[in-house]
Amino acid sequence: MTGTAGEHPDEHEHRQHPDPPAVRRKAPDMPRSPRSEKPARAVAPWVRTRLRTAPWAAASLALLVLVTAYLAAALPRAVDAYETEGLRHDIRTAAPRSSVLELTAEPPGLELPPSVREAGLAPAVLGKQRDRAGALLPAPLRTDPGQTVHGVRTVKRVEGLDPWLPRPDGISPELVLASPSGLAEHARLRAGRLPAGTARAPEAVVTTKTAEALRIKPGSVVHVPGRVSAVPLALTVTGIVEPRGPEGPYWAVEPLLRTPALAPLVGQEVKYYWQGALLLSPTSAPALLSTTGEPEVYFRYLPTADHLTGRDAGRLGAALASASGGPDLVRLREVVGPTGALTTELDTIVGAYGSMRGAIDPVVAVAVFGIGAVAAVVLAMTGGLFAARRDGELALIRSRGASLTGIGLRLLGETSAVAVPAALLALVLAVATVRGPDGASGGVLGGIPLLPSVLATVAVALVAMLVLPLRAVVRHRRPRLHGGRDDLLTARPSRRRTVLELTLLVLAVGAVASLRLRGTGDSGDHLVSAAPVLVGLIAALLLVRVYPLPLRWAARPARRLRGAV
Repeated sequence: MTGTAGEHPDEHEHRQHPDPPAVRRKAPDMPRSPRSEKPARAVAPWVRTRLRTAPWAAASLALLVLVTAYLAAALPRAVDAYETEGLRHDIRTAAPRSSVLELTAEPPGLELPPSVREAGLAPAVLGKQRDRAGALLPAPLRTDPGQTVHGVRTVKRVEGLDPWLPRPDGISPELVLASPSGLAEHARLRAGRLPAGTARAPEAVVTTKTAEALRIKPGSVVHVPGRVSAVPLALTVTGIVEPRGPEGPYWAVEPLLRTPALAPLVGQEVKYYWQGALLLSPTSAPALLSTTGEPEVYFRYLPTADHLTGRDAGRLGAALASASGGPDLVRLREVVGPTGALTTELDTIVGAYGSMRGAIDPVVAVAVFGIGAVAAVVLAMTGGLFAARRDGELALIRSRGASLTGIGLRLLGETSAVAVPAALLALVLAVATVRGPDGASGGVLGGIPLLPSVLATVAVALVAMLVLPLRAVVRHRRPRLHGGRDDLLTARPSRRRTVLELTLLVLAVGAVASLRLRGTGDSGDHLVSAAPVLVGLIAALLLVRVYPLPLRWAARPARRLRGAV
């Protein structure tokens, strides 16, 4: 018998043939990473998980960003639209006599033969000069071709010699002789016919009011003094016309052409005499060279404002200065002659607009800084509120080894997923709803630059995206244990906060001092524009500094009491 003494046979057999090991169940195959053979961990996307668990917080942030970004994007567009409408309104509503561009020149000189002088005043020659001169007007000046007038007129009124002309106080009437182009398009024939005539036999018409006041009828012959000989120049009146649109530029620039005036002659006693106008045909214009009225050639252009924007005010003023006495006037003189001169009061209108805009710009700048500061504070407080509500969560993640970079990037992903689409939608809404004065004709952008709105929208989106990550990174730069709540009684401001508050205080003092010295006229000084915001910010910081003091004073007696207080 083998084995040790006293050993049971079964035990010996069991030791010789041990039981086979228990069969372990095979673990399921884990998914493997494409870059390695190690199993990949199944991790739920952070941003998607957070948005699903807190949909109302994400929706509220999106709504806040949408409203704020829309206002920020719409503000520069609205300001641009109002400035453009203001410039166009000033030019449109100005009297035609003030806004018209009038290019004048002396007729061909006396040293030339009479035939050459008369040929220089032919309708075809003047029409070609009008077109060439109009094409030389510098940008952004544009004119209305339908209101462009050219012709020859007498600068000095000539005396009517006929005895049948009315003389209220024995003084002969004085007449302006003019040959404006386009008379048939701007007047209705009431009696007789339109003038034709030549330089040797000039013909003219008069308006209904002139005919009534000066007792002129179709077929009447008006004599005026001649320049070369003592024989008066005879002007045959062939018809009477009624002005079309008497308040329009064609007639309103020179009211005497349509309406005669009873002018006073001041001396020892006031005497009155008539002033009127005879409208000659363009083919009769050379006859004015034979009068004593000092004739001149004129080209009248009515500027349009539909293409102008508020940003063109400076360029428009520079263009008018160049055309009135600069390089562009030299080019105009190459067309009409060396005596050419451009006169207009449009520069006065543009200057008045610039002065009004300069007075309004400081107010707009203060409003922009104020609104922007309020929007930034609202976004910052919202981000701070979100960070405070998730303080425990972030502290736990940080204590378990999460890096600041990882926390910041994850929070940035959360806010970006909400803020970026909301900001883009706000920009699209601002472009679609705030249009320029041109409306749909201004294109997709409404005739307003897109860059200021884009920059404002990006600024709002950046503030909304970065407040929460930065606040979390600063607050959790070191892992923190769960502690007591912040107590205003024992809290002490950090040195960094003190330095920041002192910096803001210095800026506020500088802004107020600049405002006192220079006033609000300097719209380009952003420090002056930000003075109200800085003063309000300093007042808020001072309140935060002073607020704990009454609580501390009230807490001292409470410390001596027992029990709950």
